[in-house]
Amino acid sequence: MRKTITIVFTDVIDSTPLGERLDAETYRRIISRYFIEVSRVLEHHGGTVEKFIGDAVMAAFGIPVVHEDDALRAVRAAGELREALAALNEQLRAEYGVELGTRTGINTGEVIAGDPSDGHAFATGDAVAVAQRLEAAASPGEILIGDATHRLVRNAVLTEPLAPLDLKGKSEPVRAWRLLAVVAGAPAVARRLDAPMVDRESELAELRAAFEQAVRDQTARLVTVLGSAGIGKSRLANELLTEIRGEATVLSGRCLPYGEGITYWPLRDVVRDAAGGLRRSGLDELLAGEPDGERIAGQVAAAIGVGDGSAAPEETMWAVRRLFEHIARRRPLIVGFDDLQWAEPGFVELIEYVLGWAREAPILILCLARPDLLDRHPAWRSMGESIMLEPLTHLEAEELLDHLRGETEVDPTLLNRIPRLPRATRSSSNNCSP
Repeated sequence: MRKTITIVFTDVIDSTPLGERLDAETYRRIISRYFIEVSRVLEHHGGTVEKFIGDAVMAAFGIPVVHEDDALRAVRAAGELREALAALNEQLRAEYGVELGTRTGINTGEVIAGDPSDGHAFATGDAVAVAQRLEAAASPGEILIGDATHRLVRNAVLTEPLAPLDLKGKSEPVRAWRLLAVVAGAPAVARRLDAPMVDRESELAELRAAFEQAVRDQTARLVTVLGSAGIGKSRLANELLTEIRGEATVLSGRCLPYGEGITYWPLRDVVRDAAGGLRRSGLDELLAGEPDGERIAGQVAAAIGVGDGSAAPEETMWAVRRLFEHIARRRPLIVGFDDLQWAEPGFVELIEYVLGWAREAPILILCLARPDLLDRHPAWRSMGESIMLEPLTHLEAEELLDHLRGETEVDPTLLNRIPRLPRATRSSSNNCSP
């Protein structure tokens, strides 16, 4: 089976001299701890550890299950692995007076994926070979990523370009990038929010009406924009915010697809916007003059991990509601949450609580999600209003392409690949039925 995956190769540097310095049992314990830590980090991010080759580890992101963010998962895993190794080396220095150095290569491409249980190779292809060659070309502590991987993650990483590398087995030099850092919480795919909006006027009018209703009633309203990936949910929301930015305070957060302790991750983004950073002091300043302001700040800070202690879910929901009400009484508030299909149950309960209990404060909660939100959280069907975005028709897609391409010539045959959807398939509703 042909699949596009991302391969990670990481290897211990100078393991042979290290093995000569230590007795065999000590060396085995050290390398075993290294393998355990590498496997833990790679598997935590969704990678499948394929095999150990000497002191090297190969992992695949996209086997057996493909994710749209496999490349970003692989890069995040490599970055976290570098941090985990630093912590492991502190222990090894204290216990054995040694430390391990590693280098890593990451590459994305098409492979032939097989079932090892049937005697087939796990993954074979040029993409695997390039990942291994990139690892071999890296300096101690470096993470090198191939050009295909870089194109997929460039909006979420900090990198340095390298001079094209002459890799063994490649007829042409290979472009590569040195990974410096991964941007926390960055989306896997960059949105083109500057693109012109085509034929979403009725949906935009619904969003505007919901905001105006929240202002008139001085209460909380929820609207969920549903649609498949890339269909224009973020573009529609951005158009609303552009129109009314002068009339409202706008805060936003994004749900992460996986990780530990991410229930209130979107709330971290909201607090960063509202308080000018993730600081307890910023929350105290924001809530100055609010009755129970100190208690609210403490509970919110604990929920997002910047305060002392911990907060029970009920206390967190109360504090977040009071925080939103405080901000909204100064100026109408729009709180946007993206990728809600990945929300943890506790975060869904938080939104439901704010929607049901916020009083005397104009709040519009605008959620963007894929339709599988309704499978993950069936109760969402009865919450608030929904707008289901359908694909653009053929003529609408042509109009959008005309805007995007400018003076650039596009092969007319490519337009024939756009599905010809009749106008009747477009729909918008006030319920969440798919």
